[in-house]
Amino acid sequence: MRLVKKNNSKLSDEELLAAYCKTSDPEYFGELYNRYIPLLYGLCLKYLQQEEKAEDAVMQLFEELFPKIASYEIKTFRTWIYSVAKNHCLQLLRKNDPEITVDFSTQFMEFADMLHLLNDEESDDERWKLLQSCLEKLPEKQQVAIRKFFYEEMSYADIVEATDYQLKNVKSYIQNGKRNLKICIENNMPS
Repeated sequence: MRLVKKNNSKLSDEELLAAYCKTSDPEYFGELYNRYIPLLYGLCLKYLQQEEKAEDAVMQLFEELFPKIASYEIKTFRTWIYSVAKNHCLQLLRKNDPEITVDFSTQFMEFADMLHLLNDEESDDERWKLLQSCLEKLPEKQQVAIRKFFYEEMSYADIVEATDYQLKNVKSYIQNGKRNLKICIENNMPS
């Protein structure tokens, strides 16, 4: 008897995830994870700065997620796995050296003041409301790009895919949106 390998490559991420959760067939999770190895490796390399550590981190993620992935509620696998991998790398960095500094390029850490305002725990209600009010005043495309980049932690490429905007426009919308937000916040901040 000859085993026929399933054609999983045509299934979406969410279909693969649902099939794995339903059947526990490791082939589904393997296909899903293999799709993201290059993304995860690049992300881990950016944070960990060494090829061997990045490779180890990608394998650790697989080993940790494989037995318990079905217990998570995942809406968009790509966004979820990116966030999990980033947190995994940060945990590794903290474990090895609690005082380590990470060199973030502007592509990854766009706007420190904005991130500070977006952090619920560190912002008071007035500043949060001001940020939301200013965000709603932005032109629609800037609003969309800012929300996807900062709130949903999407990359430029993810935003292009999700919106059909051109890459150069996504960068422009984010840059202009940040500038406009900063101006609005500064002009409306209580003295």
